[in-house]
Amino acid sequence: MAVKNQKEEKLTEILSLNSKQKRVIGRVPKIGIRPVIDGRRKGVREALESQTMEMAKTAAAFISENLYYTNGKPVECVIADSCIGGVTEAAMAAQKFEREGVAVSLTVTPCWCYGSETMDMHPWYPKAIWGFNGSERPGAVYLAATKAAHDQKGLPVFSIYGSEVQDAGDTTIPNDVQKKILEFVKAGLALAEIRGKSYLAIGSVSMGIVGSMIQEDFFEDYLGMRCEMVDMTELIRRIDEEIYDTEEFDKAMAWVKEKCVEGEDINPPDRQQSRKKKDENWETVVKMTLIIRDLMIGNQKLNEIGFEEEALGHNAIVSGFQGQRQWTDHFPNGDFSEAILNSSFDWNGIREPFIVATENDTLNGVCMLLGHQLTNTAPIFGDIRTYWSPDSVERVTGHRLKGKSSKGIIHFLNSGSASLDGTGRQKIDGQSVIKPWWEITPGEAENCLSATRWCPANLEYFRGGGYSSQFLTEGEMPVTMTRINLIKGLGPVLQIAEGYTVDLPEEVHDILNRRTDPIWPTTWFVPNITGQGAFRDVYTVMNNWGSNHGVISYGHVGDSFITLASMLRIPVSMHNVPEERIFRPSAWAAFGTHDHESADFRACKNFGPLNGKRC
Repeated sequence: MAVKNQKEEKLTEILSLNSKQKRVIGRVPKIGIRPVIDGRRKGVREALESQTMEMAKTAAAFISENLYYTNGKPVECVIADSCIGGVTEAAMAAQKFEREGVAVSLTVTPCWCYGSETMDMHPWYPKAIWGFNGSERPGAVYLAATKAAHDQKGLPVFSIYGSEVQDAGDTTIPNDVQKKILEFVKAGLALAEIRGKSYLAIGSVSMGIVGSMIQEDFFEDYLGMRCEMVDMTELIRRIDEEIYDTEEFDKAMAWVKEKCVEGEDINPPDRQQSRKKKDENWETVVKMTLIIRDLMIGNQKLNEIGFEEEALGHNAIVSGFQGQRQWTDHFPNGDFSEAILNSSFDWNGIREPFIVATENDTLNGVCMLLGHQLTNTAPIFGDIRTYWSPDSVERVTGHRLKGKSSKGIIHFLNSGSASLDGTGRQKIDGQSVIKPWWEITPGEAENCLSATRWCPANLEYFRGGGYSSQFLTEGEMPVTMTRINLIKGLGPVLQIAEGYTVDLPEEVHDILNRRTDPIWPTTWFVPNITGQGAFRDVYTVMNNWGSNHGVISYGHVGDSFITLASMLRIPVSMHNVPEERIFRPSAWAAFGTHDHESADFRACKNFGPLNGKRC
């Protein structure tokens, strides 16, 4: 009873926090559960009503107990009012789902039913069918018949079928079925959450980086999102005219002075900025942080000072800040703003991360967004900076790499939006983790801040100054690195590399880090090597990476990205996820069962982007 009360208190706390956390316009997507039944009356249907509806209730309870929205609330399920034995009841369920805000559908059945009469015909809901594996009634036969109908009608469906036979009265969900339900629902919710929201580009192209060149067709056709653009001069206007919450600014500055410790200034003494200039820069970067957030989601406080239009924001679930060079040649850089917004805490306490891409790299921003949706944790943005072979490390440091590092390491490093969650100072049983924001303790937030130094920016790069976060990721954490690239004539492709963050001896890290930009946050990353293809060795992983940027998400979640990519019709060009963990719609098997990578490309091309024409 005490444990239950603690959970209820925690949930109440989350709900209280989130009453103030509504950020973007749109209904919270719900999961629609469709109990489908053999419609024949006078004995058949009547014998199955209880079992079928119980399946739906069990599935709904399981989902709500195990999955959470990014705002910390349990995922909501909506069950059809009755079992679905034919087209009329299917239409009644569809009507209820539309009214209740359902965006993902899971059909459940223990028996044979009339496939095309009971199937979900919604044009863009992600769909799955769980067919009960029992010998008394042929649920598997319905599953097979109905997935054939889905495939023929061009409405891909995920097939869920347990590997072991259950008795008719068994109301448990087998482990393999549980995994597939959670994988499907997580990915479907991610798709639904981003639809209709905005990517906000603050500025334009940074230093010729092609990812900064926002491609509206990609966002609209594949993600169902819209693109908003604001010139960086808008920040100057809002700073000069004080279009921000001045009370919150004072609160933020007090927090910064207490919590944000300045680090080393690597600029030559005769070029270092004065103390007065550095203090002015602190005020500017804090104002930038407030303004970027307000541009994304609005701020009703601005209504109170006469700026009704500005108070609305851009309904942005993700944004990017160009910075270099038009801004940073004169003004402080965006590193502090990006790092703090991407973290799970600031002067207002522990809260859901905002997603802001450095250098307005829209494609990295999408991977940050998708990773956050799938894991509920803060992503880490970085450059795929350097591959260090064991021989190179030994030559430079005298140290031979060991353990997970023994085959080589990748230096994951960038000046900007690496979230402070990436310090590895959040813990479970003494092991480094990155937690969903609602599980982070105040002490862990303090530890992340204490592990970070804010170094005056390198004036060779950032003439206007500013502050770059400096930390070293601690601990051996399971992580997944991702990147979307756009290929002319092909469209978007996704790259995935599961692996681990690793620790190096302090003196080894210091030697390697000092050879590059030592005042930026470092994560030492080792991908899992398979000995084949792009994952033959660590060097080959980096050599095949499609861009200078990547995103690290917590956990081995490559399978979740693959499931989501299949829903979005984005083929995966490179991954190291074991085959037994991959879950795609059943139709993908029709495009080949031997070479799954090639089949994925063919299937995605055939079904096309979910929300419109091909890029």
